[in-house]
Amino acid sequence: MAATFDLNDIKRRMQGAINSLKHDLGGLRTGRASASLVEPLTVDAYGAAMSMNQVATVSVPEPRLLSIQVWDRGMVAAVEKAIRESDLGLNPQTEGQVIRLRIPEMNEQRRKEMVKVAHKYAEEARVAVRHVRRDGLDLLKKLEKDGNISQDDEKRQADQVQKATDQTIAEVDQIVAAKEKEIMQV
Repeated sequence: MAATFDLNDIKRRMQGAINSLKHDLGGLRTGRASASLVEPLTVDAYGAAMSMNQVATVSVPEPRLLSIQVWDRGMVAAVEKAIRESDLGLNPQTEGQVIRLRIPEMNEQRRKEMVKVAHKYAEEARVAVRHVRRDGLDLLKKLEKDGNISQDDEKRQADQVQKATDQTIAEVDQIVAAKEKEIMQV
C-alpha cells in the first residue's frame, strides 16, 4: 500500500504537542490553588498506582487552599504520602478523610524557577512540532521520488506543512507567555 500525505493528520499531531504542553503547564504552581496541581500525582492504592482523581475528589474552596476528600478512609495515608513525596513542596494537613493543602506565597526566586520550567516545557513542545514537520516533509519527498506526486505538488504541500508548523509554534509561544505572566503576577 502506498503512503499518502494528509495535512490534517500533520495538524492533528502538532495539536497533540500543544495539548501536552497545556497539560504540563497546568501542573506548574502559580501561587494560586488549582486542582490540576495534584491531579498528575499517583497514589499507591490497592496494590496498584492510581491517579489522584481515582481515589479522591479535589476541590478549591479558597484561592489559596486545596481540599482533597479521600473516598476510602484507608487510603488517606497513601494520598498524604503521595503529596509529601511529590516535588510540589506542599505540607498536607489531615482531618479525618479530608486533606487540606495551603498554597504558600511564592517568592521571586521560586517564580523565576517556575518560569524556567515553563520555558523548558515550551521548548519540548516546539521540538515535538518540528519532528512532526520533519516526518511530513520526509513523506512528501518520498512520494515525489516514487513518482506519486509532482514536484510542484510536493513544493506546495511542503509550504502548507511549514505554515502549519509556524502557526503551531506561534501558539506555543502565546501559551507559554500567558503562563509566564500568570506565574510572575504578585
